[in-house]
Amino acid sequence: MGMRMGSTHFMFNYQYALNNAYQKQAKLFEQADGSSLHRASDNPMNYYKLLRYNINDTENEQYRENIKTASSWMKNSDSVMIHMTDIMQTMKEKSVDAANSPNSEDDYAAIYKEMMACMQEIVGVANTQMADRYLFSGQKDLTKPFELSQNTYDRGLAKNLDTSQAAFFKGTDADYNTELFQMLELERNGETYYLDTESGNIFTKAFVDSGYKELVALGYETLTAAGTNANSGIAGSIENFSVATYFTNQGLLRGGSTVEDGDGNTYTFATIKQNIVTYNGDENLISMVKLNGATDPTSDTVNSTGGRMFGRDIFDNDASGNEASGTAMLNNLFCVCSKVEGCDTHWMSSDGVTVADVAHATLIVEETRVGARQQLYQSVETMLEVQGDNITEDITNVSGADIAQLATQLMQMTTLYNLSLSMGGRILPQSLADYL
Repeated sequence: MGMRMGSTHFMFNYQYALNNAYQKQAKLFEQADGSSLHRASDNPMNYYKLLRYNINDTENEQYRENIKTASSWMKNSDSVMIHMTDIMQTMKEKSVDAANSPNSEDDYAAIYKEMMACMQEIVGVANTQMADRYLFSGQKDLTKPFELSQNTYDRGLAKNLDTSQAAFFKGTDADYNTELFQMLELERNGETYYLDTESGNIFTKAFVDSGYKELVALGYETLTAAGTNANSGIAGSIENFSVATYFTNQGLLRGGSTVEDGDGNTYTFATIKQNIVTYNGDENLISMVKLNGATDPTSDTVNSTGGRMFGRDIFDNDASGNEASGTAMLNNLFCVCSKVEGCDTHWMSSDGVTVADVAHATLIVEETRVGARQQLYQSVETMLEVQGDNITEDITNVSGADIAQLATQLMQMTTLYNLSLSMGGRILPQSLADYL
């Protein structure tokens, strides 16, 4: 007894086979976009790899975009700082000119005008923006960082130690070319004295200017080594002296203008009328991450700040008790301008040139830092470009369709599908009457 196959079962099998052929054909058509993976069911393992590679590709693009923005920021910053260092170089040259005794009052007046023009230009370019963001405001990049006062103010006058003086009185291994070592100038009974704000010792002017050299000649390289041999140069001492008690971080007097030593002698703080520059930014750096993994604030930062470009001085250093002003070297250079206006050749030869040298060197150091970071970003950019090419190749390998093979299979499946339709139209009954 044979098996009897009904028309319904025959129709179902035919439709199932036809739909299968259509789905295979549709899947091949789907791969015509060049990708063999459109859903996880196509190939679960390769689809997982594709998702991972896509994440890597997105990260790579984001880091490359960060680097483009960072490079643009640093290029602009570097360009501005190069311009400022050129102006600082001019300030150094003018300081040397002003330190020469043959200058007449007219010569000093001309040098003063040139110096003031230089300082105004430095303050102006330090406020440079990129789009609507200020380059040197720290993270307060929407705030204009530097403001130059129109009026002059009484600012504390500092004694600026040259290299040999700093080595003797401070006895430190710091770089004397990029750090301004100072003492506060005091006056008592018409005589000038200098206060070391860290030790509290008050030295006579003669000892600081030249007397210490006699001790150095005897083999005492520092004040500490000289010990009691230096007592003749010490006029008094103030215990627990704090700069912040008497001065703001810009060097302006907080109130009282006098101070007493341990013996009850009263000294008056020497001051000078000058313009003041105020910094309205902060000292926080902007970070643009260029690689995945742990962040590195040292190398990921792209900007500079007032404190980094213009250093710190006796009024805002770590020992002062004040916060960084962000304008230390600028305000010291305005002090130089005021001394030039007053035709103070002696001060310029002993202090002014030192200030100009250190201000210039401090800015160059920061410019070098920015340049080094920029070079690092450029190196990483090259590496990310190579990684991007590798990731693209990985994506192609795991999801790319073989176009030649795809075309052949598609032609085969199309032919089979069309043959199936043609054959079905011939052998399948069109109606129940035809079947019967």
